[in-house]
Amino acid sequence: MEDYQLLIDLHKGGDRQGPGGDAETKMAIDMSMVDRVAPLKIADIGCGTGASTLCLAQQLNAQITAVDFLSDFLEVLESKADRAGLSGKISPLSCSMDNLPFGDGEFDVIWSEGAIYNIGFEKGVTDWNRYLKVGGILVVSEITWITASRPSELQKHWEGEYPGIDVASSKIGVLEKNGYSPIGYFVLPEHCWLDNYYRPMQNRFKSFLNRNSNSEEARAIVEAENREIELYEKYKTHYSYGVYVAKKLDRHNKPNAAGL
Repeated sequence: MEDYQLLIDLHKGGDRQGPGGDAETKMAIDMSMVDRVAPLKIADIGCGTGASTLCLAQQLNAQITAVDFLSDFLEVLESKADRAGLSGKISPLSCSMDNLPFGDGEFDVIWSEGAIYNIGFEKGVTDWNRYLKVGGILVVSEITWITASRPSELQKHWEGEYPGIDVASSKIGVLEKNGYSPIGYFVLPEHCWLDNYYRPMQNRFKSFLNRNSNSEEARAIVEAENREIELYEKYKTHYSYGVYVAKKLDRHNKPNAAGL
């Protein structure tokens, strides 16, 4: 079995494919100040098995297009939505987040938890801008340095895994120069990593290895995941996911030189 199929096998049984939490999704909804009663069109990009999608569907009067490249994850989401009585609010869409079939100004909200790294923060917020209505809301979570400096072991690991990692002020600057007005930002707390993501994944390691005949490839994936978990437990004061909430500006209505 190829490595990406092994990764799907490991992660499709998880409620989350990255750090996060329902309480934090609700906090981002509150921070965005979207109208919970008004009918909304939302794209949840990189939705995985649908933790954020289901929370949004429960909290908002919304029609949600749930986007993920992996149909295996979307099948899990569809089952969960059906059991929760939310199927009528959620439309799964299997496609790449860098080739979305959406029209200009189609959505009131674009949401993406723990997934934008797949194409990079700046590319994501830039490319997706056109799919938002003017005044529409962007909510993305992105791995972020939360200290000005950090140990070399940690720096080397994450720059190898994701060179786009940076401090929040840089990410906010990217939003500002690409057609957004930042509304707010907060850092995911420790339980979003350990209780909601890492510990449940560790609990799946044994069955994952058994299903895959304890192959060398499967063991290598478990070792890599354990290494990442050890790094987080050792250096969690230096990084987390930052949740960024911003509003799309009207670029055709810019102030003149006098600020009028």
